[in-house]
Amino acid sequence: MPDRNPAALDFLLTRRSRPAKTLTGPVPDRDALMPILQAGLRSPDHGKLEPWRLIVLDRAALARLAALVPETGERLGRTPEEVAKARDQFANADLAVAVIEVQKPSAKVPAIEQSYSAGAVCLALLNAALASGWGANWLSGWASHDRQFAARALSLAENERIAGFIHIGTETNPPPERPRPDADTIISWVME
Repeated sequence: MPDRNPAALDFLLTRRSRPAKTLTGPVPDRDALMPILQAGLRSPDHGKLEPWRLIVLDRAALARLAALVPETGERLGRTPEEVAKARDQFANADLAVAVIEVQKPSAKVPAIEQSYSAGAVCLALLNAALASGWGANWLSGWASHDRQFAARALSLAENERIAGFIHIGTETNPPPERPRPDADTIISWVME
């Protein structure tokens, strides 16, 4: 039987993202953030392409992104409520890590697998932040999927897009548990 890590399994069975709007300071400093970032970079990466990179955004950088949202929302025809919600995602945050998917040419690794790898980095960062005792949440949203916003906000190249923003901070209120999927209704067993 393989070696077990009951603490890690218990963490994964009970982990819970914290709503970004409930996160506040203090936030991890560079020394506290580095192990979280390094954990994220240990994500599955078929072909060792490293089809991602990270951008750490402090309060000032997030305020700059927030200021770009209204113009983006107007161009895209978003409602004032949608614009306010997207703007607040950045304006009310103290720290976020932008996970940037970097599509790389490969005859062996399809683009979709590179996207999956970037998503794995998002989840690994989220879980590493939670395991380190911080509150954390993985967000994206309509603004982050807009090519012009991504290029202006983060100077992304044509082969890059935002996979997600991992917001990290101190949680002000532990969230209530939410209903989880019923394993019996979504798991199939094929034994032959």
